[in-house]
Amino acid sequence: MTAEQHSSNTSEVPVIPVVIIGAGPVGVTAALLLARRGVRSLVLERHHDVYPLPRALVADDEARRILQAVGVGEEFAAMARPGNGLRLLDARHRVMAEFRRSEHGPHGYPQTSMFEQPALERVLRDALARRPECELRGGAEVTGIEPDTEGPVRVTYRDDAGEHHLRADAVLGCDGANSLTREAIGAAWEDLRFEERWTVVDVRTTADVRCWEGVDQVCDPDRPATFMRVGADSYRWEFRLRDGQEQPVRELVAPWLPRSYDGDFEVVRESAYTFRARIADRWRSGRVFLLGDAAHLTPPFIGQGLCTGLRDAYNLTWKLARVLRQGGDERLLDTYESERKPHARHVIRLAVAMGWAMTGGQDGAAALRRRLLAVACRIPGLTTAAGGNLSPPLTAGPLVRRGIRRGLVGTHCPQPWVDADGRPTRLDELLGDAFTVLTAAEPSPSLRALAHGLGVRAVSVSGLGDDGTLAAWLRAGRAAAVLLRPDRVVMDLVPAGGRDFTDTAAWAALLHTARSPFPSPPTVEKSPLRSAAR
Repeated sequence: MTAEQHSSNTSEVPVIPVVIIGAGPVGVTAALLLARRGVRSLVLERHHDVYPLPRALVADDEARRILQAVGVGEEFAAMARPGNGLRLLDARHRVMAEFRRSEHGPHGYPQTSMFEQPALERVLRDALARRPECELRGGAEVTGIEPDTEGPVRVTYRDDAGEHHLRADAVLGCDGANSLTREAIGAAWEDLRFEERWTVVDVRTTADVRCWEGVDQVCDPDRPATFMRVGADSYRWEFRLRDGQEQPVRELVAPWLPRSYDGDFEVVRESAYTFRARIADRWRSGRVFLLGDAAHLTPPFIGQGLCTGLRDAYNLTWKLARVLRQGGDERLLDTYESERKPHARHVIRLAVAMGWAMTGGQDGAAALRRRLLAVACRIPGLTTAAGGNLSPPLTAGPLVRRGIRRGLVGTHCPQPWVDADGRPTRLDELLGDAFTVLTAAEPSPSLRALAHGLGVRAVSVSGLGDDGTLAAWLRAGRAAAVLLRPDRVVMDLVPAGGRDFTDTAAWAALLHTARSPFPSPPTVEKSPLRSAAR
């Protein structure tokens, strides 16, 4: 009998650097990102295997860049198909507006990609199995989380072998909408005023389905609907049905099928869901954090649910690794919620606005809103602008040194193909996982000294062989150089004609400290559950 299994003596309970609750895409992505920075983690998942039915279906180019960062970019490319974007249709399925998405977004990928979540989860778990820093335990239900601002977090879980006790330097709650972690830190939902019951239908068929290879939103107040092709023969329909209203699937999807079609038609899933818009009022207590659906719920109308959770993981993990491994200031962790919460709120509001555009609402102003929507869709240039990047810049803060003019700070650096020893390589692969000083010309001695002090590279864009993309980006942002964070967000810049970053003193103190993080005893030895739980 191991100490881990049954000891209640705190000194004998093993300490894990990071415990992640939930092995969905967000939780496993967080584990892989931590592993790349040398941080060990244990992922606890109450189910034994991947949930087999499709849920999330859409990834944007920023999400794909994150998947690239965890090492599954090529595998995801093999399963994904680019999407044209979004169309708004009226009740008779006539096109009101098209919001086109590019096949070459600023992050280096199509701005919309369609995929099936179970396939992505298997790819992520396979990558997890290859990392010695990660362990996944399936069939492990977390029953208790006790945040402690002064030391390790106490975690209790049970499985077929009984009850287990752990301590963790940090706990990441990736445990979904009914999160135990959210309850443990005393967080409550803030209702952003959207709640509707919809029926979700996933189908496989070889029929010649009427499809534009993007997402269709039917703006019909009597029966709003969403439709998209997911794979070669797989499709998703979503319908809002009034209370008590029922109709066979074949009748609901008839407008998209050939007339009198009687061939193969497999309903993979037909489920009722309540689409909600909510955000947790707090995302952290001590070293316990909320990510993904545990922190925010968004209606699916702009395909940002999973993308928002992956951004959470990318934002938090490099900061947590710096605190745990490099003695970064604890205040660095405060920036997770202050950066991600306003960003998530913006995305949720966009999704709610699209939901209202589809349904028009049910109050007396519904007809007026629908007429205004139809007029707005005819304004030149509006649909092009609306089809742009759905991810806004981060708000100003300790790690986003934005002045009066917003410029590049808080935005992402684009990711073009560059030349690496004669072979084409994506920019992030060349730069690695650390901070980078990116300069328009050869770095000055002061910039080289700063880069050396940070322990990062100073790279001139002039020799990267990227066809001038980065030079043009710096020029448009009136920057001689930028400091890129590990998540590729511009943290600070040297203005054109300047010599130094605008506010080095403000952020340097967060990244460097003489204080050592509280140490972790050796992590628990390899569990016999490891291979069985994959």
